[in-house]
Amino acid sequence: MEDEIQQMTAIYEMIVTYLVTYSFQIIGAVIVLLIGILIARKVSNFVLKLCERKKLDITLSRFAANTVKILIIVMVAVIALGQLGISVTPMVAAIGALGLGAGLAVQGLLSNYGAGLNIILARPFVLGDTIEVNGVKGVVREIHLAYTLLADEDNVQILVPNRHIVGEIIHNSQADSLVELTVGIAYHCQPEQAIEVIRKALSSVPGISHVRQPLIGIHQFGDSSIDIGIRLWALTERLYESRYSTNLAIHRALAEAGIEIPFPQRDVRISNSVGTPSGKD
Repeated sequence: MEDEIQQMTAIYEMIVTYLVTYSFQIIGAVIVLLIGILIARKVSNFVLKLCERKKLDITLSRFAANTVKILIIVMVAVIALGQLGISVTPMVAAIGALGLGAGLAVQGLLSNYGAGLNIILARPFVLGDTIEVNGVKGVVREIHLAYTLLADEDNVQILVPNRHIVGEIIHNSQADSLVELTVGIAYHCQPEQAIEVIRKALSSVPGISHVRQPLIGIHQFGDSSIDIGIRLWALTERLYESRYSTNLAIHRALAEAGIEIPFPQRDVRISNSVGTPSGKD
């Protein structure tokens, strides 16, 4: 019991001695740390508002603000440790070794974050764009450091890791998707009239882009019809709805204009040739 009391007394005296010797350094380090945190918060908010005024992407704005905040806090922490007489060199070496091991363990995750940073800075697409990459297509809903969130017309959410986007071929058609249609008319009908009728019919179909004008013309000459090709842009969120509405509008317009849509047919002719046998009975 006496030995334990002596140990507690020794620890108490050591703590008191340390506090008396380094009391001003401790108070100074705490003050520096608090001021640094306050400054980091103010600077972070300033950077975020500045990016919003410049109308930068919200993901990029938040990333820049958080990065500035973390850098300021780290620098202030180093200064505070220096006030306490603690050398940060061994700590930096230890953190570096731990970081190397952690980096090897989560290499895939870090590659996603690196690719996400590349996407945020280079901005090959923004929110609302329609992209197709690695066989996946959809409207960009969210851009994160680790992944990009896409959604299709059925509101199916698709999470694409960013490392599968960077370095790949990206098809970006903004908010629209291409719709290709073909309709055949009879050979005795005038293709110019059919093209004009289809063009007027498309002007009343909802969901079709009128900024990108539809392309309508003779696609090919079929066996029993002149095939009219139609290329138009529709909102990706209403892609199939626009396709179905367009087909119905074209059918009605051609029927009202008296333009025939033929069906495949074949003319079969049988030739009977009766031969006269030669020779004598």
